[in-house]
Amino acid sequence: MLASVMLRPAWARLGAGVSVRAASLRLRYERAAAGERPEPPRHRCSVTAGRRHQSGEGETEEEGKARGPWTVSVLPAALILAHCYSGKGRSSKEEALLEAARTNNIQEVSRLLSEGVNVNSRHKLGWTALMVAAINRNQSVVKALLIAGADPNLGDEFSSVFETAKEKAIHSLEVLVTREDDFSSRLNNRASFRGCTALHYAILSDDYRTVKELLDGGANPLQVNEMGHTPVDYAREGEVKKLLKECEEKFLEEEKKRALEERLRFPLEQRLKEHIIGQESAISTVGAAIRRKENGWYDEEHPLVFLFLGSSGIGKTELAKQTAKYLHKDIKKGFIRLDMSEFQEKHEVAKFIGSPPGYVGHEDGGQLTKKLKQCPNAVVLFDEVDKAHPDVLTIMLQLFDEGRLTDGKGKTIECKDAIFIMTCNAASDEIAQHAIQLRQEAQEMSRKRLAENLDDVQINEQITISRHFKENVIRPILKAHFRRDEFLGRINEIVYFLPFCHSELIQLVNKELNFWAKKAKQRHNITLMWDREVMDVLADGYNLHYGARSIKHEVERRVVNQLAAAYEQNLLPWGCTLRIAVDDSDKTLLKTKDSLPLGLESKKAPTLRLEIVDKDSKGRKLDIQAPLRPENLTYLF
Repeated sequence: MLASVMLRPAWARLGAGVSVRAASLRLRYERAAAGERPEPPRHRCSVTAGRRHQSGEGETEEEGKARGPWTVSVLPAALILAHCYSGKGRSSKEEALLEAARTNNIQEVSRLLSEGVNVNSRHKLGWTALMVAAINRNQSVVKALLIAGADPNLGDEFSSVFETAKEKAIHSLEVLVTREDDFSSRLNNRASFRGCTALHYAILSDDYRTVKELLDGGANPLQVNEMGHTPVDYAREGEVKKLLKECEEKFLEEEKKRALEERLRFPLEQRLKEHIIGQESAISTVGAAIRRKENGWYDEEHPLVFLFLGSSGIGKTELAKQTAKYLHKDIKKGFIRLDMSEFQEKHEVAKFIGSPPGYVGHEDGGQLTKKLKQCPNAVVLFDEVDKAHPDVLTIMLQLFDEGRLTDGKGKTIECKDAIFIMTCNAASDEIAQHAIQLRQEAQEMSRKRLAENLDDVQINEQITISRHFKENVIRPILKAHFRRDEFLGRINEIVYFLPFCHSELIQLVNKELNFWAKKAKQRHNITLMWDREVMDVLADGYNLHYGARSIKHEVERRVVNQLAAAYEQNLLPWGCTLRIAVDDSDKTLLKTKDSLPLGLESKKAPTLRLEIVDKDSKGRKLDIQAPLRPENLTYLF
């Protein structure tokens, strides 16, 4: 059983192995701290010499000189180590709470908690008072700590003795003695305890009352430690294991109810819109499919498969990431991203599922199969799938249809609960041009209906791609690229990502400027402000082919470069307020390009300037010197 691995055997607890040496050294240090004369080292080669050293009889002058420095040098070190190991140097209230929890001193625990000691404070090696009380079967202390607000689901930061010693840069003997004295001597010093909760330790101590107290106090019976084990994995057959099984079922039911209430209160679409600008149609399509899956209205024999179409930098990858964050708490395991540009050659298929036995690297496993074993219901992103070799797509046929995949060793991985998302840049130009044309047509229709009151018209920039365009333009392009109807037939939803409209570009610019304003405040204590016209000027740098990345680069070129140059030239005082303003502005930038009079677009493009805002709210333009060009530099030889 796992519990037998975590607990030390009986003979080890009696002092065998490292514990004997630790106990011997501890005794020597305690004697040194008490002022006793340390025992000199015994020489194995001469028993007589050892006896003479012990009694002091017949000691030569050379032997006395040899023994003298050892006594003088070891005594201070022994005093220091005894001071550290014995714990007499402790003075903080947090350490006193840990000691009171270990000794089951309920009065001292109550006093310290009433004085405001943090009930979740940790030992320097990683454990909490609740864990100490649980491993020592101190049920009354466990109850008092839970009432005071102790978190029963905190994980221990202590690993094995040697791993912790390496992490903390402490001698392993000190870690061993501290763990045994301050926590428990019943645990295997070579086993890993990182991530173990108080419930794990209560199970290891096999104390029914403490386990019941922790479960009633909100302990999660399904929480795993670093080794991937839940508390029930360490339970022995009997009442404790039966109690855990019952609590697991209740906890799962309550968790489902909480998740349902959270979904109703805060739907997936609303969460996605907090991180993704625009793409209303794409978010709605993905949200509807996920809702079907969460509520049991889906085909359990087949996984969900999406194909995201659109130009680069428009939110395809970000939508996949946010979907994984919504579905999985552990994003590292719950989100698998594979860049399909790495699988352009036929022989690179082995990296996908792993090499067969006998080939180089067959023990490593495939990039996809290895991660799907760890999390069969993960969100898998195949980025830029149009660049992959056709043989890789052949493997995906089985994956998308039956929800299983056979690796290079012949083992089958079941992944019917996984969600597969492919991104593709094919037909991106056609989608972008069609969306622009639809927006122009919508604007023309709005102008015709309300031409006499054009200034008050709010143009609806949200459009929908027609079914005729999807079937007659997009699908032939996809068929020509992937060369197989069966591959496209296994895709549940083809999601279209459209170019950003003007209002969405303003949101992107505002988001990017807020990012740099936060950096300026954190790093240089500079408050950054900007006029409304600035966002229109920066939005004009949008490139249809690069999406949001073009806005990011535009802000860096036109704003961040000026900030860096002004800082380098000592023009930005600490704690100042900066405003970004527009030069050569005629106050018509707030209107869209289509609404400007003819010939106005050919005027000189507006530029941005930095101003320091004084106390009277007046702006003083910064005189930023442009860097010299190479042809204007004078070289001295």
